Amino acid sequence: MAVVTMRQLLESGVHFGHQTRRWNPKMKRFIFTERNGIYIIDLQQSLSYIDRAYEFVKETVAHGGTVLFVGTKKQAQEAVKEQATRVNMPYVTERWLGGMLTNFQTVNKRLQRLKELEELDFDDVAGSGFTKKELLMRKREKDKLERTLGGVRNMAKVPSAVWIVDTKKEHLAVDEARKLGIPIVAILDTNCDPDEVDYPIPGNDDAIRAVSLLTRVVADSVADGLLGRQGQRGANGDGTELASDEPLAEWEKELLQSQPDAPADAAPEPAAAPEATAAPEAEVPAAETPAAETPAAETPAAEVAEAPAAEAPEAPAAEAPAAEAPAAEAEAVEAPAAEVEAPAAEVEAPVAEPVEAEAAEAPADEPAKA
Repeated sequence: MAVVTMRQLLESGVHFGHQTRRWNPKMKRFIFTERNGIYIIDLQQSLSYIDRAYEFVKETVAHGGTVLFVGTKKQAQEAVKEQATRVNMPYVTERWLGGMLTNFQTVNKRLQRLKELEELDFDDVAGSGFTKKELLMRKREKDKLERTLGGVRNMAKVPSAVWIVDTKKEHLAVDEARKLGIPIVAILDTNCDPDEVDYPIPGNDDAIRAVSLLTRVVADSVADGLLGRQGQRGANGDGTELASDEPLAEWEKELLQSQPDAPADAAPEPAAAPEATAAPEAEVPAAETPAAETPAAETPAAEVAEAPAAEAPEAPAAEAPAAEAPAAEAEAVEAPAAEVEAPAAEVEAPVAEPVEAEAAEAPADEPAKA
């Protein structure tokens, strides 16, 4: 799908150039014809150059770059400010200050001064610590800085590209950008020099509708680049940006290194739940162990019963297993692993005592059982 249609260009008057007596011969290849003493620009070439500039701006912004919008003429001020604000990009609509790009360090100091003045409360004279005259002087300074540098308040570094309306009027911005090697995207009228611009768009730079249309196209390309930047961050899966002109900070590197380790640490946690549920199940057989070992406890009882049958005077010797029960309980306290055996030992004690009594009462029945 085309970025802009031929009908939109015609309705906006992008094809109208300057008078034939005001032209630059280098622009001859972009001129379609001459009518009523006015050059007509070839819109077929304009469409191709618009697509080329659109892709360049989109890729620049997608890789973390910024675009500075410049348009100080009356026809361009409103459109430049509106579109740049829409995509959160810096702009210049008042007089271009010399050195805004080549001497950005000094400009940055003035931006810091502007932010300091914005923090003052000019209505509270008593609490500000200044006199009325001092506050008035500072308010005038703030208004002047805001008028000239308000559009670049958030520009922390030199922009990656510059969008310029009317390169002849903004020749200072063109010279500074060329000196720093910053790519220039601009509207070229029939009186401009195409050699000064890296990504030219042949068109009318004097009509408000034409300037608004082309500036909106550039702003749309910036918006697409911002969406592409967010898409690249999500493509990695960990929120990192695939390509960026700026190096990562130390805290960002530590965050990226710690994120892959987080799932590995969290993996054993779900496994703890089955172990917790398995623990009661393992205890159930342990509780049933004394019942299962009850026959084993009866075995000493049978042996004790046989002992009095053979030798009645030795019956007190059958109390030895009962005496061993406290010792078995003590071992159960010292060794938790032997908890299963402790109930068995406890079972032996009560079983052994009644057996002694039965063995003492019926010693005569034992030969019959034998």
